[in-house]
Amino acid sequence: MNRTIITVVGKDTVGIIAAVCTYLAEHNINILDISQTIVQEFFNMMMIVDISKYEGKFDVMAEELRRIGDEKGVQVKCQREDIFDKMHRI
Repeated sequence: MNRTIITVVGKDTVGIIAAVCTYLAEHNINILDISQTIVQEFFNMMMIVDISKYEGKFDVMAEELRRIGDEKGVQVKCQREDIFDKMHRI
């Protein structure tokens, strides 16, 4: 399995989850786990996804998701699980 962490942060607006999940489904990216919260008007979502069936390049996926975030007024970041783990060790 090739796992990736996707984070989405910003002001809440209609369609954030739909836009991100539609992209993932259209590119054979499976959502393994998802956590989403809204605190007052601020939206925060973290997803663990499996990109093993994705046929494109990681950098292209990350850039396309970043652009979707820009359209929705939020920040979308993608990190490979191994990099994410190394960055968040205490």
